[in-house]
Amino acid sequence: MNVLSLTTLLLPFVCAPALLGIINKTKAFFAGRKGVPVLQAYFELWKLLHKGAVYSRTTTWVFRAGPMIGLACVMLAAALAPFGGVRSAIAFPCDLILFAYLFGVMRFVTVLAALDTGSSFEGMGASREVAFSALAEPALLVGLAAVARLTGSCSLSDMFSGLSLGTYLHAGPVLVLVGGALLIVFLTENARIPVDDPNTHLELTMIHEVMVLDHSGPDFAFILYGAALKLWVLGSLLIHVVAPVRTGHAGLDIAAALCAMAGLGVLVGIIESCMARLRLVRVPRLLMGAVVLSALAFVLLLR
Repeated sequence: MNVLSLTTLLLPFVCAPALLGIINKTKAFFAGRKGVPVLQAYFELWKLLHKGAVYSRTTTWVFRAGPMIGLACVMLAAALAPFGGVRSAIAFPCDLILFAYLFGVMRFVTVLAALDTGSSFEGMGASREVAFSALAEPALLVGLAAVARLTGSCSLSDMFSGLSLGTYLHAGPVLVLVGGALLIVFLTENARIPVDDPNTHLELTMIHEVMVLDHSGPDFAFILYGAALKLWVLGSLLIHVVAPVRTGHAGLDIAAALCAMAGLGVLVGIIESCMARLRLVRVPRLLMGAVVLSALAFVLLLR
């Protein structure tokens, strides 16, 4: 592992919570408030790690293992994802399949932990999460397959290092379609508006947040940190498709990718400030739109 790969490996683990801070600052700006500090997520994680955990007598080891297994899955996914055109720390042929299904395993253990509590509210959130993921995962996989077809490689590192701004000259429509699909998947998988509201506390409308109501202390810190890593990792895929800056200098490419990630945080903040959450019955239509965009991008490459 060279220095650049090690740097891009450490970036998500260090900078992921700051992306949440950028989103919250943007939302505060549009609401006319000062808002919390950009580094507030770090303080909250530190506080939770120093608290004790409370477990219900109805839960088993499944409830305690869920946050740890989920965090391990997203950490491995972060190691597979390239950043700034630099090869990932772990790269091998067809690693995009493992990458996609690591998020599936993360969701599976979170759902199991929610069901293990015996709570009807958490079971309701788990059923919604699984229903929406059944449409989000095909959109992600077909979108990645389109990029693989375009670049001629099934490895994430080779796929995204093969993209540049010049790729838009001969495959612009494909990249735009994949970018639109990945943006919808990004918002869905990270429980953001218009699919879910991360700030809501009304159980009848929550999807992801309702599944983690009974977690506390370090377990809840693992869940929050895993969610921040997931936000960063899926965001890195999106910026590699939408803004594949390649200057020929690795340092400048990484800096450009960091600026694009900050811009993505601002974009999410703008979306959440200007849009209302969709009704639950309309979310599947949005996800089907993402599937159609990914499929259309793949079909265009088959001409």
